[in-house]
Amino acid sequence: MNRLKSLLYFGIFALAFSCSEPVDYSQAITDGHYLSEAQDRITEVIIHDIFSPPVAARIYSYSSLAAYEVAAAVDPNYQSLLGQLKGSEEVKFTIPEKVYPPLASLAAYYAMGTHLIFSEDMVNAHRDKAFEELREKGIPKDVFESSINFGKEVAEAVKAYSAQDNYHQSRSFPKYTVTNLPGTWEPTPPAYMEGIEPHWNKIRTFAIDSAAQFKVSPPPPYSTDPDSEFFRLAQEVYEAVNNASKDELDIAMFWDCNPYKMNVKGHVMFAEKKITPGGHWMSIAAIAAKTAEADWKKSAEALALTGISLHDAFVACWDEKYRSKLVRPETFINQYIDEEWVPVLQTPPFPEHTSGHSVASTAAAYTLTQLFGEDFHFVDSSEVNYGLPIREYNSFMEASKEAAISRFYGGIHYMPAIEEGVWQGQKVGELLWSRISTKPKNLAENK
Repeated sequence: MNRLKSLLYFGIFALAFSCSEPVDYSQAITDGHYLSEAQDRITEVIIHDIFSPPVAARIYSYSSLAAYEVAAAVDPNYQSLLGQLKGSEEVKFTIPEKVYPPLASLAAYYAMGTHLIFSEDMVNAHRDKAFEELREKGIPKDVFESSINFGKEVAEAVKAYSAQDNYHQSRSFPKYTVTNLPGTWEPTPPAYMEGIEPHWNKIRTFAIDSAAQFKVSPPPPYSTDPDSEFFRLAQEVYEAVNNASKDELDIAMFWDCNPYKMNVKGHVMFAEKKITPGGHWMSIAAIAAKTAEADWKKSAEALALTGISLHDAFVACWDEKYRSKLVRPETFINQYIDEEWVPVLQTPPFPEHTSGHSVASTAAAYTLTQLFGEDFHFVDSSEVNYGLPIREYNSFMEASKEAAISRFYGGIHYMPAIEEGVWQGQKVGELLWSRISTKPKNLAENK
């Protein structure tokens, strides 16, 4: 009798379970929150692994491209960038019958991101925690596994594309040799680090024809004559730092973004963790998507296009840096104006002309303006985790102009490097938007 009751209870329980409504997991991921958190973790690892600004931009661009390609594969309102970007071929993905696209996009980001960094375990732990949280939201096991696998498949296609950009070959290229010629760059205190990425102009671009497509005007002729234009520019930097207002100092510190900053205390030297300029703008892209209440696809689009803009901007900028090889203000001022003078910001380890912040910020701001509009108020909290307060802007271009001039306030760039850098970044952004599109032709024409 007891056995009969047990069977009856089991049958009733099984019937009730089989008749229950399936869990609705469609709202497990609606916006770019999870992508943004994944990017934050990649940023932390970029800082931990001390990747240079150009290399960091490469990491961001390919990781976010992988996430975007899932959106393009599943939504006819978006089109793939593979086949549009230089050196890429169109890939036709077969969409699994059971797939949750937002999860696949996140999986693609993680898979690509861990492929490009050193400290994979740091990202994997973050990924596993995010995946466990999503499992608890009711995504069925078969859908979950299928989505992860699809994300990895898309990431593999982006990995194959990234493998042909000359990055790995460039790791064996010779280091920069200091020439000691008058007016040429030399390592600066306190670490006197060697020149970073002297061959970055050999990295394949995404949209611009070549690293040298937008050559800027060269810096004024080097001269130690106090009546020369070059000396005047150095004197201008010297006086700007000596007479800097609190607001100018705040701007300089907010946009410092120097992953190589070294602190010296007695005989001890230690690095200070800082975000790269590209990392700052990728954070702004995520903030913009959240402010605009963008869905996960729009968020992936914003991250991908911002990353691509930053990548090409750094290639163009670094091409000029190691063409002109111009001495930094700190070196010139110490030799010919004031040997005790130090800039507000620590001078980064590469030549002066053009300003990387000016080029990258302008290109990124141009792209974000195309995506979200000219009058777009946002609160930039990118530096809060690094001990700095928020700043507010009414447009992306307003923020980029501030980022550019911050290098003058900080004492690490002459004005021509900033002005020419802004021009170069604008040209990179404009060309990118004339060459590639995330919208199918029929939708772009009706926009």
